[in-house]
Amino acid sequence: QVQPVESGGGLVQAGGSLRLSCAASGRTFSNYIMGWFRQARGKEREFVAAIRWGGRITYYADSVKGRFTISKDSAKNTVYLQMDSLKPEDTAVYYCAIKITGLPANEDTTYAYWGQGTQVIVSS
Repeated sequence: QVQPVESGGGLVQAGGSLRLSCAASGRTFSNYIMGWFRQARGKEREFVAAIRWGGRITYYADSVKGRFTISKDSAKNTVYLQMDSLKPEDTAVYYCAIKITGLPANEDTTYAYWGQGTQVIVSS
């Protein structure tokens, strides 16, 4: 089993920054995709960003492109989501997920392992 564990959420003012972390423990795979999704209250879960573990290819939702940056530390089995220029509409529970199949990276139903989520609140 693989267990992603998120950390780094919190409360921040609009225009501020936060960095989320996701550490993957347990079984590892030679090539997989780690992604971030979010779910705001009353809304469906949506894709935020993803990164291929075997390379540097990244994927972003249009709504966060240019503001969020996903990166990884292979030695620590950890992926990060740097969130800058935060907006109130970024408020959500952010989930880290891992998929061991190929693309697409933005479909949550194709991810096999999920973290518990971390709350991000952006005040106006």
